[in-house]
Amino acid sequence: MSIAKVNSATVVGLEPFEVVVEVNIEEKGFPGFSIVGLPSREVDEAKERVRSAIKNAGCEFPDHRITVNLAPADLPKKGSAFDIAIAIGILKASGNYISANLSHKLFLGELSLDGSTRGVLGALPISLYAKEKGFTHIYLPSVNGNESSVVSNISTICVENLPSLIAHLEGEKLIYKNNLLDFEDLLNDTPTYETDFCDVVGQEHAKRALEIGASGGHNLSLSGPPGSGKTMLARALPSILPKLTLEEALEVTKIYSVCGNFQGKSPLIFQRPFRSPHHTTSRVGLIGGGSYITPGEISLAHRGVLFLDEFPELPRHVLEALRQPLEDGFVTISRASGTLTFPSRFTLVASSNPCPCGNLGRAKVACVCNISQIRNYKKRVSGPIWDRIDIHVDVPLVEVEDLTRQKNNNAETSSKIRERVQKARDIQKKRFKGTRLVCNSDMSTKDIKNFTTLTNQAQDILKIALTKYGFSARSYFKIIKVAQTIADIEGESTINANHISEALGFRLKAD
Repeated sequence: MSIAKVNSATVVGLEPFEVVVEVNIEEKGFPGFSIVGLPSREVDEAKERVRSAIKNAGCEFPDHRITVNLAPADLPKKGSAFDIAIAIGILKASGNYISANLSHKLFLGELSLDGSTRGVLGALPISLYAKEKGFTHIYLPSVNGNESSVVSNISTICVENLPSLIAHLEGEKLIYKNNLLDFEDLLNDTPTYETDFCDVVGQEHAKRALEIGASGGHNLSLSGPPGSGKTMLARALPSILPKLTLEEALEVTKIYSVCGNFQGKSPLIFQRPFRSPHHTTSRVGLIGGGSYITPGEISLAHRGVLFLDEFPELPRHVLEALRQPLEDGFVTISRASGTLTFPSRFTLVASSNPCPCGNLGRAKVACVCNISQIRNYKKRVSGPIWDRIDIHVDVPLVEVEDLTRQKNNNAETSSKIRERVQKARDIQKKRFKGTRLVCNSDMSTKDIKNFTTLTNQAQDILKIALTKYGFSARSYFKIIKVAQTIADIEGESTINANHISEALGFRLKAD
């Protein structure tokens, strides 16, 4: 009887966990191959992949009873990332092929039948976890090499196939480690965007609202008739968002790595996400969940933009599920299999028409909806959801003169607006130094009292507005947060009357 232990890891939700692959080869008894330790079907199917890969690597597969235990046994295992570790464990336990010390090495990856490697999910969070746990080397498929190469103080070894890995471990033919990539250069590169603000005709009021939203991370609602430019404005928003910090880039890349949405062309996702799910998306697709709990669109939009076009057309139960993520910046999903928490700190842009036909309020086109239809359309979105949106903007149709103008030389480009947004974010970064806060929208009630200062005139205007319009307590604090962002854009340390007045204008929603 001979036993070998090989280190591997798995990801549950977004959190990596160490898995020790224990291989026991027992010469007595009938030949067999079994995997225990709560393996999923794809893990159990590794038996056939590993058997074929070992034989095609020119090694003899043990004709004995083989038992593989994935410890800890109470942690569910899924995916194909244990193939390499199982193969190395069998070869180590057989005593004929691998004699190297594997105690400080971690193995990750799927094997093809011919012994070549295939990429797996979650390479970046596992690499970060391996570094924290003191592993010196991580062995993974070449496809995942870029993800792992951004992690310092651990050697990333990219494996093409099983024979080359065996030769490397035995010192016969070394595989050189990947060079540590300079991700600071990546973050400093200016990405290209399909839509620039100078391409949007007119809509200066809406552009101002988007600039404020980008500067403070505020949620926005765009309401207007079809063809007024709501979608174009939303798609232009990422072009004025500030650059991702290293911490934010790692957060976003981890999510995409675990979900399988990371293509690996760049070692990091350095452009803020823009997610635009269709209005027929399910609650699980938007929030996350499933039999194996996975992140939804709100987590894929983390630190970026979630654009929900035709907002009232989304099912009511899907919209109501946005309440907690919009307020807390994370979503907690509880199932019988366990409870997982995913980050969801995104900027929501919700677009809607004024009525089902879209022509309500237009001067030259008559609305064909009756009062009951208009009322039912507006009631599809509940008051608490609207209350969680900081900025409400009416987007009218573009004037004919502006639309037919050949070129508008006075239109600001996204790069100029982004400079102002970046300066406002830098002010907020300095203000919130040493705290968990990133931008003004992250502030809680307590934070608002600690970090904001209103002039007496600003306080008087706010009191009058609260009395006149009956704003909720949430609305009161959201107005202050938007006013603080406006002050940051103008470089003012105190919230003045004009800041409160503009914030109030964006708070009032037309019924």
